[in-house]
Formats: sequence, C-alpha cells, structure tokens
Amino acid sequence: MRILVIDTSCGAASVAVLDSATRRSLASRVEPMARGHAEALAPMTAAVIGEIEGGAASLGAIGVTVGPGSFTGIRIGLALARAMGLALEVPVIGVSTLVAFAAPLLAQPRAGIILSAIDARHGAVYFQAFENSGRPLFAPRVGPLRDAIRAIGAGPGHFVGDAAETLTVEARRGNLECEGYPSPYPDINAVALIALAANPATSPPRPIYVKPPDAKPATGEAIARAEG
Repeated sequence: MRILVIDTSCGAASVAVLDSATRRSLASRVEPMARGHAEALAPMTAAVIGEIEGGAASLGAIGVTVGPGSFTGIRIGLALARAMGLALEVPVIGVSTLVAFAAPLLAQPRAGIILSAIDARHGAVYFQAFENSGRPLFAPRVGPLRDAIRAIGAGPGHFVGDAAETLTVEARRGNLECEGYPSPYPDINAVALIALAANPATSPPRPIYVKPPDAKPATGEAIARAEG
C-alpha cells in the first residue's frame, strides 16, 4: 500500500508518499515556512503525486498531522487531507505532532524520559512525555516551561521538538541531566510510519487543540455581512 502524508502543523509544509512494503519514501517535498501553507500545500502535493507511478489512484490511505501546533496550519492540512480522502475513497489517519517529533528517539531506546515539546507562545509549550518503550505518560498538555521540565523528574531527560533547545537550556540551569534534539518541524517519514501503524478507526483526522486557538472568528464582521 502507498500512503500520502501531510504536515503543516509547525514550521514547514511537508508532503510525502511512502510505500508500506519497503517503508521507504517514493517522493517527498519539504518547504520550511512560518506562513504561506495554504498557497504552498496544494502545488506541493500535486508535484509529489505526479512523481509516483499510478498517481493518486495508487494511494491506499492519507495521513495528516493533527497538532497540537499552529491552528491555521493544522486546519489547512486537515482540509486538504479530508478532501482527498473523500475524493479517493481512502481512509484519512490523524497523527499527533508530539508523537511525530518523539518517534525518531523512540526508535532508539535510551534511558530516561523523552519529552516532546512545541512552542505555544507567550512562554508556554505544548508537551507530552514518553517512556523509552513508547508508552505516553499523560495526554498532551500546555503549560509554562517549568511544568514541562518537571515532567522528566530527576532525569535523564531527552527534549525533542521546536521547543527542545529552550527547555534544555532551562533544565540545565537546574542541574538536570538532559539532552536536546531541536527540530522546527517533524520528520515527514516519521509521520508516514506512524500513520501506517495506526488504526484509522481510532486515529481520526480531528485536530488536537490543547488550548483555545489564537485565531478566533471575526464575529463582528460576520454579523455586519449578514445584516448587509
């Protein structure tokens, strides 16, 4: 089976097609960006699909990151994934961005706690901790840096994600044993492997919003248009 995967939850627009038999990427595009996902994603996806034999008809599933992360980016990725899933009549699988960040470290067992963290702005992070077996210690949370650091206990800790560098610096100030593995966005191949292993029935393409999104509907404008 071939799976198309999409990530627009953090600092890039990423698209890839992975073959389940070889577990290798057949085609991919990654474009780092803080904004502009809406304009970039559809052409990138078309380019990736155009590189594989059989095109879109050869796809058996679609995977998409569902956050936490950028509210706007998550919405853009989900909209395209859902539309393609409906058109191609294939399942769409949601992948946690925190799990995607942690996956490369979880593939290489190590002592201590792995903590995946994403910048939530205003001095806060989205975070989730995992045992080296891959078992999550709790559901995704949002809170100040100190709360995320406390989650690794006495250490050693392994911070991963776009907030990893900040957390590593702060933890070392408290003399905690830790390492940082910062990355501005998840590895799209890791997203694909997680999606391949997931059960579509229990991994829906539904956004993970750990806190209310910063972007809110312009209710005043909506009322004005309705009245006009």
